[in-house]
Amino acid sequence: MVARRLADESVQPAEFAFTNDNVQWAEKRIALFPAGRQQSAVIPLLMRAQEQEGWVSRAAIEKIAQMLDMPYIRVLEVATFYTQFQLQPVGTRAHIQVCGTTPCMLRGAEDLRAVCQQKIHPEAHHTNEDGTLSWEEVECLGACVNAPMVAIFQDTYEDLTPERLEEIIDAFAAGKGDTITPGTQIERHNSAAIGGRTTLIEEPTATREKFVPPAPAEEVPAAAATPAQAPAQSPTPTTAAKPKDVTAESAPAIKEPSRRAKVSQATAESERRQVNVEARANGTPNAAMREGAVGSEAEGGKFDTGKAPGKRVRSEPVEGGTSAGTRKSSPVKVRKADPKEVSPTADRGALTPLFAMPEGAGDDLKLLSGVGPVIERKLNALGITQYAQIAKFRKADIARVDEVLNFKGRLERDEWVKQAKALAKGGVEEYRKVFGRDPR
Repeated sequence: MVARRLADESVQPAEFAFTNDNVQWAEKRIALFPAGRQQSAVIPLLMRAQEQEGWVSRAAIEKIAQMLDMPYIRVLEVATFYTQFQLQPVGTRAHIQVCGTTPCMLRGAEDLRAVCQQKIHPEAHHTNEDGTLSWEEVECLGACVNAPMVAIFQDTYEDLTPERLEEIIDAFAAGKGDTITPGTQIERHNSAAIGGRTTLIEEPTATREKFVPPAPAEEVPAAAATPAQAPAQSPTPTTAAKPKDVTAESAPAIKEPSRRAKVSQATAESERRQVNVEARANGTPNAAMREGAVGSEAEGGKFDTGKAPGKRVRSEPVEGGTSAGTRKSSPVKVRKADPKEVSPTADRGALTPLFAMPEGAGDDLKLLSGVGPVIERKLNALGITQYAQIAKFRKADIARVDEVLNFKGRLERDEWVKQAKALAKGGVEEYRKVFGRDPR
């Protein structure tokens, strides 16, 4: 990127001031941001200053910095970074931006640039003799299908030829730019095909008839069915959902189960429940349920899971007993836990205090650059709760904190000790005097 610098002092105005309407607009814009974050309005205010004066001057940058309580250099960094800000005086009637990206270049952008060099000035960012026109080459303006194109202030003019651009420049030079309609300059609608539509242009040849569903077939009573139509035997009842237009009388296969079938189903369900009860009662799975299965007292059950200390008692059925019989108990040896083993639930990553925590309420350490809620909690865990502690840090203390928190030199790089001294001495006001900005 080419270095962007402010215009020469010979063209810089002595002062800058927003109009009354723009002052009210700026105050509303600044109020949209929460307290302490008004600096976020720097880009909108720079844009409004450019719309008012045509370009961004040194005086405008300094004025906006004062309004937002920002150092001048911070506003200058924003203005010089974004190419949307004009740092040189531009034409009072038109500043023409010629798109030079590939689509426009392939369709004649170089010819448009030659027109600007001929009618305005041989070099970009220079005004013509009377200061009414200027030009520059920019990146994509966002209407590639209508290439080539230019932008004049906030409007775009597309599908240009060198001859059409000359007419547009002459109109703006004469103060009649409002007579030129923005957008495409040829016979097309926005970005549609040149010459009009090319698809879906045929008129419909017939009107689609409204669909009428066929009437349902007449049902045939079961008694009137012929021998060929009658089923050889009644199929097995099913629980499938019935279609809306089918009844149990016309479709025997989906008739409800008979009373005898319902009783049989209830008996089978009762027997299954009884099997489950017996399996739970004696601890041995029923063979009919899972062939070859082991009981609840399988080999894996002999080992203590560590959930409860002491001996674990295993219950066994009495020989020849039933599910309701008495049982005898036999102790099972429990593997004792190795004291050297680390508990998986142990707290990992806890910080050990490095300093004695002072008495009194803690300070808001988040005012230090680079300190957020997480780092503040870590500092508190180390015993650091007040600015005065950090202000008295020596190199050894800085190295200890840096090593424990793996900061890699952040304390010295962000000048925590200097920040803490200012905050401990006079709070935010003292911080502003020392650093020329609000904390963080």
